[in-house]
Amino acid sequence: MVEIKGAVSVMGLSSTPADGTLRLVLGDQLSDGLSALRGLDPAVDVVLMAEVRDEATYVKHHKQKIALVFAAIRKFAARLEGRGVTVRYVRIDDPANTGSIAGELGRALVEHPFGDVVMTECGEWRLAEALLAFTKLTKVRVEIREDDRFICSLARFNRWAADKKTLTMEFFYREMRRETGLLMDGADPAGSQWNFDKDNRSGLARGVVPPRRMRIAPDSVTREAMADVERLFGDHFGELDGFGRPTDLPV
Repeated sequence: MVEIKGAVSVMGLSSTPADGTLRLVLGDQLSDGLSALRGLDPAVDVVLMAEVRDEATYVKHHKQKIALVFAAIRKFAARLEGRGVTVRYVRIDDPANTGSIAGELGRALVEHPFGDVVMTECGEWRLAEALLAFTKLTKVRVEIREDDRFICSLARFNRWAADKKTLTMEFFYREMRRETGLLMDGADPAGSQWNFDKDNRSGLARGVVPPRRMRIAPDSVTREAMADVERLFGDHFGELDGFGRPTDLPV
């Protein structure tokens, strides 16, 4: 059963609520204002976060990317726990790890009688399809909420794309700029032209030295994530030496 309510998609078979809601948070959804976390009741709800092999290996991601995500989600989980939220956190080296997000959702529902599942719509097509397949198999009610962290919603983009024979992003950007007023000077584009792609293709002028990239020294959580990546994904490309990317949200 699929029921659409505005920007909210509700799937699965309705059932009498059991013990709270299982709320899924993905590695690219580490935002305090995430729609899946709204209305969370720390007394009965549980947040599911998981490091899974599928998301690191569907293509061989750079080691630093995997380390960045693992460190960031571990810190976000600790942030939630510090607020009294119960987090079901699955580490990459957990022997019971199913290796996929859908698998971890299924395992959580087997081990605890949650009344429903709430998630924010996924921004990655492959994973979105896997989660949609999961909703069709489970008997638990699943609510997929709009990801409203972006200027344009998926529904708004779909309305624009519905009657187009070809999807040229340049034209979509222009429409959104006119609609929002961003990068606009009245009715005209800021800078008197819509894009500067031609200029961006030019090489760096001779003698220009780029500034050194800001580096944040890895803390213990980040170093542990780096070690896990080197141990478990050592055949991926890239080096972890010199890793210095931010892995925290501002307090």
